[in-house]
Amino acid sequence: MAASCPLPDTPDLPTLRAKLQGLLQFLREALPISSAHTVDFYTESMWDQLIDLSPETVLATLRRTTAEVRPSEARPLVEAERESGISDFCKIFCETSQKLVNVEVFALAAQYYSLQNLGICTPFEQLLTVLQRKQNQRIGEDVKPEHFMNMKKSHEVHIMSELINSIADFCGVQQVIDLGSGKGYLSSFLSLKYGFSVYGIDSSDVNTRGAKERNRKLTRQWRLYHTRSRSDVSGLAFKMTKERKVQNEIEHKANIEEEYNKNALNQEEMSPPGILPDFSDPVISKIKKQMANPHAQQPQEENLCFENVFPFIDVLPIEPVEPTSSSGIANRGISDAKKERRKASSKSSESNIYSPLTSFITADSELCDIINDLEDCLMVGLHTCGDLAANTLRIFTSKNEIKGVCSVGCCYHLLSEEFEKQLRECTQEKWGFPMCQYLKEERWCCGRNARMSACLLPTESLFYRAVLQDIIKDCFGITKCDQHVGKIYSKSSSFLDYVRKFLAKLGLDEHKVSEKIIMDYYEKYKLRVSELEAFNMLKVVLAPCIETLILLDRLCYLKEQEDIAWCSLVKLFDPVTSPRCYAIIALKKQQ
Repeated sequence: MAASCPLPDTPDLPTLRAKLQGLLQFLREALPISSAHTVDFYTESMWDQLIDLSPETVLATLRRTTAEVRPSEARPLVEAERESGISDFCKIFCETSQKLVNVEVFALAAQYYSLQNLGICTPFEQLLTVLQRKQNQRIGEDVKPEHFMNMKKSHEVHIMSELINSIADFCGVQQVIDLGSGKGYLSSFLSLKYGFSVYGIDSSDVNTRGAKERNRKLTRQWRLYHTRSRSDVSGLAFKMTKERKVQNEIEHKANIEEEYNKNALNQEEMSPPGILPDFSDPVISKIKKQMANPHAQQPQEENLCFENVFPFIDVLPIEPVEPTSSSGIANRGISDAKKERRKASSKSSESNIYSPLTSFITADSELCDIINDLEDCLMVGLHTCGDLAANTLRIFTSKNEIKGVCSVGCCYHLLSEEFEKQLRECTQEKWGFPMCQYLKEERWCCGRNARMSACLLPTESLFYRAVLQDIIKDCFGITKCDQHVGKIYSKSSSFLDYVRKFLAKLGLDEHKVSEKIIMDYYEKYKLRVSELEAFNMLKVVLAPCIETLILLDRLCYLKEQEDIAWCSLVKLFDPVTSPRCYAIIALKKQQ
């Protein structure tokens, strides 16, 4: 690590394990709600199995609790834990039936165990302030990503690239490896804006080819953007120079006339009456010469103007556009040192490369076999899917060249789980979850349905699917149907149309079910749609706890490693814009 600035304090491993223990105690009781498959909601009578309250009561309580207890106005968490009985879960779930009996305390407990309230995250602004204490912090060019990508992606890329730049500068590295780089938005921006040598690695060759083409177009747009920016700057410089020049001429003439009048008045006072002043006086002669050539002694405002403008142009990676009509002025305004800096900047911009590569990354991948010129570097990932986020951390801890990591994971439903029943026959050695020793000892398993709860569909589409499941069970004898059939709901004009398309997709005889039968099922369960809506809201309330468990597991794994100098969770993005908004950041000890 190139810097010695003290980083923010973070919770130690025993503190994090204590948080995990409390979270697991709550989830042991609450997980059946998250694990329930919505497809089987009506066929398996999920509401009667798990909830001992009416749907109307659950909906009303959740809406009231959400409105009254906002994250920014939440009661102190220690007080909430003590007063609301969060540690006494018999107040939330019935001891005998295990059904939910207290929705308000359930909601408070779920909020308590969310990342934003557990008190384990490092504030983004605090971390950035510490990282940017170095005097030679790379500033980057004043270009915003929204000029080149949509608003959601630009929000993510702008914030994450600024943080990556600060971490890389703190660690003293120039190379960045972007795992799961996808379309290459982050990689391209890091290379173009901050001048890093970036390797973007993705498992899809289609993504890699697309990233290369997109980077080519982005570079062309980037150059065009800078050409326009320099034109604007140069035009502004000439306008300022011209206006200043006219103003100086007016002021200069006024000063000459004032000096002339002043000297003439003095001559009159010194001369006897009736005698004209002696215009051979050297002062008067000088004034005459100045009036004859008013530009001779003008201040060099042109140079001053360009001295202010060209430091901005110096940072641009493309060869600057020299103003043809006033090349002499520009050349006078740029010192030899600045010319050398501009040449160096141009050369460095040619070496700052984004290289998209195709490779399937596992925990055992050898980066030196993928990247020929691997050097001390930073490893990053923006919304790395499933096991790739876990493998990113494993690679970071096992490779000496990687000095830091900044990873934002996503797609928790794609994680492989070591203790999931249907995967126990698999010979896989390294799993996506759990990673830390404590959860391995507990043999903890979330299950795919619980991990899916963080990305729920609209209630109506879930309702359609749940009713359809009852139809195919009764009419076709299919009790389990987890087959993925695409986005049929968004392409359907009605429930009837939805069922017809679904049956056709599954290869079932749609003539076996009449329109009347289909609509009878719809009307039957329409009266119970509030059950599904309330159940869906309970799963939404629990979703942050599932994410907390997964991210706490990863953070504890890093805390267990001996060569990690600092690691923490940091909330990077606005969760409304980008729901997967937490990054795991870690730095290694100095060698």
